[in-house]
Amino acid sequence: MPETQDNSPITRNPDSLTRDAEPRSLLPWIISGAAVLLVLGVLLLAGRHRAPANPGGAGLAPPDPYASQLTISHVQMSESANLSGGKVTYLDGEIANHGNQTLRGMTVQVAFYNALKQIAQKETMPLNLIRTREPYVDTEPMSMAPLKPGGSAEFRLIFDHVTDDWDQQYPEVRIIAVEPK
Repeated sequence: MPETQDNSPITRNPDSLTRDAEPRSLLPWIISGAAVLLVLGVLLLAGRHRAPANPGGAGLAPPDPYASQLTISHVQMSESANLSGGKVTYLDGEIANHGNQTLRGMTVQVAFYNALKQIAQKETMPLNLIRTREPYVDTEPMSMAPLKPGGSAEFRLIFDHVTDDWDQQYPEVRIIAVEPK
């Protein structure tokens, strides 16, 4: 029997095309949005507890009130070459606690001045204590060996870069925050 061809016009319902397609899920968008919000929340919380990057503005921050009970002495500076061909500058000294509090942390600002007696470079950093000197100098945070009333300890501050504008005089070291135990 010969095949017959259907010459009837084909009509398509536009609604049938959308019903046949798979529905789009919002779940990936919801998960992505939640992940972005979580990351932003973590960044906001982490940034909230940090000290300002430049306390004191262009000058030095005011000293901590307890700083009057502390003495920095026997300050010495040295340099050494690092593996990348640059130089590292060290500031060593002794910190003495004449007050009545045990200290487990201290933040200092160090100001390197230029020939015009203006601050050429300012660094804010924790004061690290020297743990050992042999076979090389090793430092640790003050929290590892709190500074007791009447006690003293050697410290070291390390600078990976000091500006060329520095007048080569000893920098000013200011205690801007202490953390009692």
